[in-house]
Amino acid sequence: MSNDPLLQPYQLKHLKLRNRIIVTSHEPAYPEDGMPKERYRAYTVERAKGGVALTMTAGSAAVSKDSPPVFNNLLAYKDEIVPWIREMTDAVHEVGAAIMIQLTHLGRRTRWDKGDWLPVVAPSHHREASHRAFPKKLEDWDIERIIKDFADAAERMKAGGMDGVELEAYGHLIDQFVSPLTNELDGPYGGSLDNRLRFCFDVFKAIRKRVGDDFILGLRYTADECLSGGTGKAEGIEISKRLKESGLIDYLNVIRGHIDTDAGLTDVIPIQGMANSPHLDFAGEIRAATDFPTFHAAKIPDVATARHAIAAGKVDMVGMTRAHMTDPHIVRKIIEKREEEIRPCVGANYCLDRIYQGGAAYCIHNAATGRELTMPHILAKADVKKKVVIVGAGPAGLEAARVAGERGHKVVVFEAANNPGGQIRLTAQSERRREMISIIDWRMSQCEKYDVTFHFNTWAEADTIEAENPDVVVIATGGLPHTEVLSRGNELVVSSWDIISGDVKPGTNVLIFDDAGDHAGLQAAEFLAKAGAKVEIMTPDRSFAPEVMAMNLVPYMRSLQKHDVTFTVTYRLDAVEKSGNQLVAHVGSDYGGIAKQSSYDQIIVNHGTIPLDELYFELKPSSSNLGEMSHDQLLAGEPQSVVRNPEGKFQLFRIGDAVAARNTHAAVYDGLRLAKDI
Repeated sequence: MSNDPLLQPYQLKHLKLRNRIIVTSHEPAYPEDGMPKERYRAYTVERAKGGVALTMTAGSAAVSKDSPPVFNNLLAYKDEIVPWIREMTDAVHEVGAAIMIQLTHLGRRTRWDKGDWLPVVAPSHHREASHRAFPKKLEDWDIERIIKDFADAAERMKAGGMDGVELEAYGHLIDQFVSPLTNELDGPYGGSLDNRLRFCFDVFKAIRKRVGDDFILGLRYTADECLSGGTGKAEGIEISKRLKESGLIDYLNVIRGHIDTDAGLTDVIPIQGMANSPHLDFAGEIRAATDFPTFHAAKIPDVATARHAIAAGKVDMVGMTRAHMTDPHIVRKIIEKREEEIRPCVGANYCLDRIYQGGAAYCIHNAATGRELTMPHILAKADVKKKVVIVGAGPAGLEAARVAGERGHKVVVFEAANNPGGQIRLTAQSERRREMISIIDWRMSQCEKYDVTFHFNTWAEADTIEAENPDVVVIATGGLPHTEVLSRGNELVVSSWDIISGDVKPGTNVLIFDDAGDHAGLQAAEFLAKAGAKVEIMTPDRSFAPEVMAMNLVPYMRSLQKHDVTFTVTYRLDAVEKSGNQLVAHVGSDYGGIAKQSSYDQIIVNHGTIPLDELYFELKPSSSNLGEMSHDQLLAGEPQSVVRNPEGKFQLFRIGDAVAARNTHAAVYDGLRLAKDI
């Protein structure tokens, strides 16, 4: 048996877990009609196949109709969920993992205009900032009803074969009872700590009566809200001890912080540019104070940190949840001593930010996650080996090269720059986004493993490509900044790339006109502000940087507000003209009726990219498909077979920003789904 701390089994009550790594409860927003159908099951089972000891589903499944999901969650209050749960639990158990589910009542952390349009309920009328609903203060019959709903839902989960249930407390209804900031009830459920904890214990008592003692029950809760007037550390430790002493639960899953604002949520679940494992030592304090099974997860992206968490006795089970979205086979690779091949989580948080905008969770650089029914995590060898030539070593080109190489093809990559990475290498120059370069480094190591040939500092032309006698040519040349969007004065502006790269010296009074709304605009703003410039960000939209999304916006705002950056929404930069040593910005509005002028010494336009596609069009006449990609075959997972030019020498495709300005995930997905069928 291995002496690796992570690979030691752990006995949790009657349940023997095969190692110390768990996937904590999270909601990837894959349910269909509130049920964990085939897609949800495939995603969950993949991580079980990868070797994880315990996978927890649903973050969190709703137990009551007046706890409507604000994004696509499981509906545990429906009887029809039981057979779907059974199919998932059976499949997970077959590959040796345990499985639990997280249940919750959201309380005020939802909206009244979701689901059945029932009033939001909480132990006070205080609105949660994130979801904006003013709740009804709970009555006694509400409390009785919800306790029964928890017990009913837990009974359904046991009937579905779950090994246990975890209740979600922090930020949700249970925590709203516990925290003095959100509990203004009188009587048995308000006031003293005993009273504020009563709802939690009543729920567990009701559940335990239904499911018996041979069913794991746990609680994910905050032991320090980090809010003035809220549950503090000392009280949190006391709560932890009382939870243990109740005899009702089998483990503690501890976090620190609050999630009622975007900033609070991001501190609980940090993103790239923020410290790794910021709450691990705190979890260790709870374990030491309680001597009780303790779980924890919060930006533990790497095996070394996870191993330390177990070896140092900080926790009993360590959660690597976003890391398993990036690579579901972490444990298998540890066992096989292939840790260097683990695809790294870069903390981009594309997964979580998407679900909070109503989308499904996707990993920024593993396009198979959430698409297990159509996209492979492990690639099969091709029946016929081909020569594949790729132009461009950004994320799209490198993914196509990695996939084609793993499939067994002979792959050659041409790149005009002296290093791989494209736009990712540019964005990684910012300190907060430096982790992004791991997207490139991992692919380069994989390409080396599969003997991919690289030609850097090479501006590939049509003759260069044709001399390789390729079977397939993939153009992944990306794009260049698109700044010519003004009615006049386009020659007077620079791009956000010019600032980030250092090619253009920062001005002192700068306007950034950003209607792309992506990271580049905010990165340029941060660079300028730190250099001492007065910065204004202007957008014609009603909100700025929508492509950056909520949790990624938090560290930018902390930095930019500190530097007194001005944000101007609903105004459009129409034109620029030079006046002496100043640039005059002519500003209008899509809403009409506005025309004003302001002076700056530098104006930046952030408007995405325009495809760098000259080589593609040069090669198109020589290709057999004339560049055409069959969307039907692409979506069906079939090899491309279009022939429009029988005399053509090779198939020709283009991917990523060489097609149109999109994002890193789109580039990676393009590369995977094309190359997997070559």
